[in-house]
Amino acid sequence: MGHGHPVLLLSLSLLILSSATADDGSAIIKLANSITPLPSGWSTKSSTGFCSWRGIKCDSSNTRVTSISLSKLSISGTLPPEISTLSELQSLTFQDNQLSGAIPSLANLTNLQIILLDSNNFTSISPGFLQGLTSLQTLSVGDNVNLSPWMLPTDLEQCTSLTSLTAKECNLFGSIPDVFGSLTSLQNLRLSYNNFTGALPPSFANSGIQNLWLNNQQNGLTGSIEVIGSMTQLAQVWLHKNEFTGPIPDLTECKSIFDLQLRDNQLSGIVPASLVSLPKLVNVSLSNNKFQGPVPQFPPSVTKVDNDGNNKYCAPPGVSCDAQVMTLLGIAGGFGYPSILSDSWDDNNACGWPFVTCDVDKKNVVTVNLAKQHFPGRISSSFAKLTSLKNLYLNDNNLTGSIPDILTKLPQLVTFDVSNNNLSGKIPNFPASVKFITKPGNPFLGTKVDTGGGTTTSSDVGTTKISGGMIAGIIVAAVIFIAVLSFVLYKYRKRPRKYEKKVGWDSGKALFNNGVAGGGYNEVSIEMSSQSSVGENGKNIFEDGNVALPIEGFVQLHVLLNFYDDCLWPDLAV
Repeated sequence: MGHGHPVLLLSLSLLILSSATADDGSAIIKLANSITPLPSGWSTKSSTGFCSWRGIKCDSSNTRVTSISLSKLSISGTLPPEISTLSELQSLTFQDNQLSGAIPSLANLTNLQIILLDSNNFTSISPGFLQGLTSLQTLSVGDNVNLSPWMLPTDLEQCTSLTSLTAKECNLFGSIPDVFGSLTSLQNLRLSYNNFTGALPPSFANSGIQNLWLNNQQNGLTGSIEVIGSMTQLAQVWLHKNEFTGPIPDLTECKSIFDLQLRDNQLSGIVPASLVSLPKLVNVSLSNNKFQGPVPQFPPSVTKVDNDGNNKYCAPPGVSCDAQVMTLLGIAGGFGYPSILSDSWDDNNACGWPFVTCDVDKKNVVTVNLAKQHFPGRISSSFAKLTSLKNLYLNDNNLTGSIPDILTKLPQLVTFDVSNNNLSGKIPNFPASVKFITKPGNPFLGTKVDTGGGTTTSSDVGTTKISGGMIAGIIVAAVIFIAVLSFVLYKYRKRPRKYEKKVGWDSGKALFNNGVAGGGYNEVSIEMSSQSSVGENGKNIFEDGNVALPIEGFVQLHVLLNFYDDCLWPDLAV
């Protein structure tokens, strides 16, 4: 009998192998009957010798399909769902053909590493297409312009081995999913010419992405591009033809960027020096934005510069900007360079700008009125450089953080209104001659709360931050605790002491000392059996009206009462 086991195991192994081979052969026959023209050497009737057919590769046993490669053969037809049964498949390549219909689900093909289906005529993508593809390294489905609108699935985060994702011009829409924290090996992300909307996902930060193509979205990606400043592996960045706003972030840590395309957006602010000094930069485009300040001067190593058209530079190349202009642009930077200022502050004479009033000689700024603009951000210390400033109106915005103490040094300041904001920190000590308006609004001004989320500049504000909600929560919790404790104690003293028929208070103390303290809970349970029940956790419960305490809790309450006898009711006897 024992000699039969190896034979049985061998038979089972051969049966399984034969079944797997038959399944792979069946799937290949299904594929052969779904495409035209038939590749040379293929058959639609028999799968005999399929491992030697054109474009087919098998494993060392010559039974399991590991690769199907039929690119650039002008093949039309469809891909059958039976492809998903090729469990040893590692590579599926049909790019540059005329295939149509649905891209079948390839879910749970855990050996699959390469999918190249770009440049075809597919019309849909099956649900669960990417589910469980943990070995997938390269995915390319771009240039399938006939695909029905579809969203990049969150299943993508399961493809933890992915290094390259190309899905350009294939009718993607919606937001870019925030899954890139799971894709630590991803280097190439090419999603151009789709209809993505919304902001760049936060999980881009600190990713290993080197080539980022998000250009030419139909309705445009929006929001800030701040996150690219923390994408330190970036080499090629294509963000052109979108609706991005705000400034270019500090790119000091992005030392590998050689190609940066930012044209045709709504970007604003001063072009940072960190961009101009990128050591590997050779190609940059900044045209058709709202950049301000001086025209950036790139070194000769940057061989292609597109910087013409519709920016708001304050002076021609090589000409310095007026000092007050640069000061006001620095102030706008504290608010994130809002578009209303980017649109209107566009020459080298601050006295001609909206929201700014100069003296009679049109030389010095005396009033800055930015009230009721709903600006976010912080009050810039750059206001202190406007030494002729008399009136500063920042009321009715969404400003946070502290008021720079240096503003108290403005020699001619008469009125300073910051009411109806969310400022916090120290209240600066302005001279008596200054009408300093902080109310209404600013509920945290003069407190240690930093509503801006950063470090305050006030010297008397410690490093520990606590929110107003936390303070209120602590107070409310304390009041509730005292009220509940007082109620419990009151009920405890007013209730009929039924248990004293069997255990008096003094004897209860003795019982505690002799029994419970020594681990003898059974004695307490027996004496109070008429007043007790068993809780869900098996502990004895002492019930009194609305109060239910475990025996252990009763003992703790007894000890607590001894303390409160003297603290709360010193004249009452137990």
